[in-house]
Amino acid sequence: MKAKTMEGREIDLKQETLDGLKMRLLGPVFAPGDAGYDESRTVWNGMIDRKPALVARCLGTADVMACVRFAREHELLLCLKGGGHNIAGLATTDGALMLDMSLMRGVWVDPQKKVAHAQAGCLLGDVDRETQVHGLAAVLGFVSLTGITGLTLGGGFGYLTRRWGWTSDNVVGMNVVTADARLVRASSDENADLFWGLRGGGGNFGVVTGIDYVLYSVGPEVVGGVVAWPASAAPKVLELYRTLAEKAPPELTLVALMRPAPPAPWLPKDMHGKPIVAMLACYSGRPEDGEKLVAPIKSFGNPIGDVLVRRPYAQMQSLLDATQPKGRRYYWKSEYLSRIEPVLCEKVIAHAAKIRSPHSAVILFQIEGALNQLKDEHSPVGNRDARYVLNVAGSWEKADEDKANVEWAREAWSDMKSFSTGGTYINFLTEDEGPERIEAALGKGLQRLAEVKAKWDPQNVFRTNRNIKPV
Repeated sequence: MKAKTMEGREIDLKQETLDGLKMRLLGPVFAPGDAGYDESRTVWNGMIDRKPALVARCLGTADVMACVRFAREHELLLCLKGGGHNIAGLATTDGALMLDMSLMRGVWVDPQKKVAHAQAGCLLGDVDRETQVHGLAAVLGFVSLTGITGLTLGGGFGYLTRRWGWTSDNVVGMNVVTADARLVRASSDENADLFWGLRGGGGNFGVVTGIDYVLYSVGPEVVGGVVAWPASAAPKVLELYRTLAEKAPPELTLVALMRPAPPAPWLPKDMHGKPIVAMLACYSGRPEDGEKLVAPIKSFGNPIGDVLVRRPYAQMQSLLDATQPKGRRYYWKSEYLSRIEPVLCEKVIAHAAKIRSPHSAVILFQIEGALNQLKDEHSPVGNRDARYVLNVAGSWEKADEDKANVEWAREAWSDMKSFSTGGTYINFLTEDEGPERIEAALGKGLQRLAEVKAKWDPQNVFRTNRNIKPV
């Protein structure tokens, strides 16, 4: 069997070597052609189609340690898959040993301490399901099928970010298998340098096998959902978004987007596929207060659809799942913004009108609040001046449509990036982004991250991500 070393050389793995790995693990090991191999190796973005030499589906920390030890012994290239939702497909690499963590999905909640411990293969929905039993929630993302580990290691933002900051700001500890196959604890009290690097610096320093999140009282009911209007109303709707967002309390998160109308049952059939503008809202405080705050959205103009209502928080967390199915082709360009300017709104409208696919969108996420209260050096995710995220989200079905859709996204981004703070979100960086974009995402933290890397992974065992080389 052909495999790649960490340095990129091709080597032959003998069957007895493969059998030796299988004997060390509780979880299954798949090679090309085995049942389960293709399911494990595939990731969310259909543009990414890579073939690892082996896939080890780890059942626990001991399996992870054995895999890292095996990779070191045979100088094998390693890649790590949590939810596989990263747009650049960082979970998979040709010729590598893939550690597939998707069987490690346990969540343990301590309602007295308000902390949840989640295994590395958990999806956001796994954590939401267990924490909501106690009326608690972690600060996570917008799509429940996203893996927690990649989200957290890259910063992470969602409906609760305005109240409590980046996802990584709300982590109190991680269990990590290091490059020399040791299990260590990373927290503010233990291995604090590693803990700092993992809170937004990416998966560059070890294999995270579990994460401890601070929990907050949220739900079980929130006010959340979407109101939509025809695209002709966009100038006034985006102005409403701009003004409401500027004065919204931290409990209220607003998202504006423009796209062709999806075939959703809450939208009229004669509008399906036609351009719309929509506003998504989530109020995580008292529902009575939330209903008053979203009333100006619900009563604005002549909406063609309105599902902005009281609903369970866990349901709100999965509301956008259908717009992001696994296997579709995705290409995004994104920037952080310090404000929403009227001229930017005009450009959003202009580029939304040029969308090439029924699934693409131009999106404005509101994140201003708690994250702006901390200093940049608090964590490598930095970007403490960010108040909104602009995401030009290309999404389509067929490979022969790649060129047109990528061109649309790049053109729209090029025209709007002048409104950026200069920073960008590392989890939204596509496969073709260069070092300057990593610098835009991590900025002032890069030198310190390189020092952490030199201490914890001097041989650069973990290199298939947004790689920060040791100094």
